[in-house]
Order: sequence, then C-alpha cells, then structure tokens
Amino acid sequence: MAVLGFFLSAALFLISSQMLHVSPAPGDHVVLEEGYVVTTVFDGHKLGINPHSVLPAMRGSSSLIVLDSVGSAFYSVSPPISGDMEIKKLSGDGIAAYSDGQLTSAQFNQPRNFAVDLKGNIYVADKRNHAIRKINTSGVKTIAGGYSEKTGRGDGPGRNASFSSDFELSFIPQSCSLLISDHGNQLIRQILLKEEDCGKNDGSPSLISAVSIWALGVCLSCFVGLVIGIIVRPYIFPHVWLSDLLHLCLFLQFLFQL
Repeated sequence: MAVLGFFLSAALFLISSQMLHVSPAPGDHVVLEEGYVVTTVFDGHKLGINPHSVLPAMRGSSSLIVLDSVGSAFYSVSPPISGDMEIKKLSGDGIAAYSDGQLTSAQFNQPRNFAVDLKGNIYVADKRNHAIRKINTSGVKTIAGGYSEKTGRGDGPGRNASFSSDFELSFIPQSCSLLISDHGNQLIRQILLKEEDCGKNDGSPSLISAVSIWALGVCLSCFVGLVIGIIVRPYIFPHVWLSDLLHLCLFLQFLFQL
C-alpha cells in the first residue's frame, strides 16, 4: 500500500506541475520594428500566374521580370506596380520541355531562379533540363549544360558542363560572372561572361582616356593663354617681351620632351 501511495503522489505531482506550467505567448520572443506596411501588388490568382521569383529587368530599370516556375514561363511587368500594371509574356510557352529559339516558342522545365546582367540579359537556372539558358532580344540560347539528359558535376566548356537537378545562380557584376550554387553536388561553380555583357566594351571612354583628355586640355589652355599674354603684354610692359619669349621657348621644349 505504501508503494501504491508513493506512485499516486508522484502522478499527482506531475499532473499538477503540468497544469501550473504556463506556455509563453506566440509573440513573446518577437521584437517588432514598427513603420513597415505589407501591400499586395501582384495577385497571381487573378492573373493565372504563379510568381516564383522577381527581379528588376536591369540595373536602374523600373520594369520587372517575373518567373512562373510552375508554368515554365517569364513575364515582363511595366510600372506602375499596381492594379494598372502592364504584364506581357516574355518567354516560354507554358509547356515544361526543352527548346531554344525565339522568345515566344522557347520552352523551359520548371526553372529554379534567374539573374539579370548589366545589359539586361537574363540567365536561367533551368533545373529540370540541367542547363543554364540565356534570354535576350534575339531569343533563347543554352550557354552551359543541357547537352546530356543526365545530371552530373562536370566542368569545362558549356557543351561539356553538367549540373545536378537542384541548382541556382546569381550575377556578380564585379567579376562579370555567374556563380552557381549547385546544391545537389554541394559545389559553388563559376561562369565567366563576355565583356560586352558587363558594359566593358560599350564604347564609353575609360578613366585613363578621360584623364589624358583632361591633361591635354589643360596644356592647350596654358599654351593659348601664354601666347595671348605674349602678344598683349608688350603693349602694357614693353620692356619684358624678351623674358616672355624665353619662357615660351622653355615651355615648348618641355612639351616636346613629354
């Protein structure tokens, strides 16, 4: 009987301790910073689009690119981003398949994500096709992977490269490259892009050229000012024209030595 009484007492103690224990409220561990408001600007239910990710069309642009991964299609959204925004299908016919070519007829297979370079080219992590695709105004092309239907981890030229079925990419402007997080292979991989994709050969003058032009302008300004001074000064100070002529000769000698 004593043993039974002990177990009954222990059971009552456990039950009472559980009843007295108060669980913290759901918000007790949340520190809220006030001043932010959430607003819906794109309702995929009404538009028949399942937005998976969204990015600016290019740096400084107010237009957006929306990826519908389930629908295997890309859309362009023009401002203002509201109920009156203009939405156009950019690429993908909505069929999960693999086909390069024109924007309207190209096919993707549930892309994971995408990135946009400085020229507005779109790079697509087409995970089910194990390929990286490029979208621009001329159409859709494959730049790496996709030539083998199997997954892999092979490096090398785009035709020989292979990826897992779980990877995503990002554009790195500082190195003009794509970084690929190949989750399935536990790798981080890199693709160096062409210089024109990063605006390096767009015809704009380099910093060195700008400095050279500035220095030449300063020299010419000094030379013209000196010549004008020599022409005008004898009428003001007739006795110093020989000194000015000597200064001009020294200046010309300095220029020829550069």
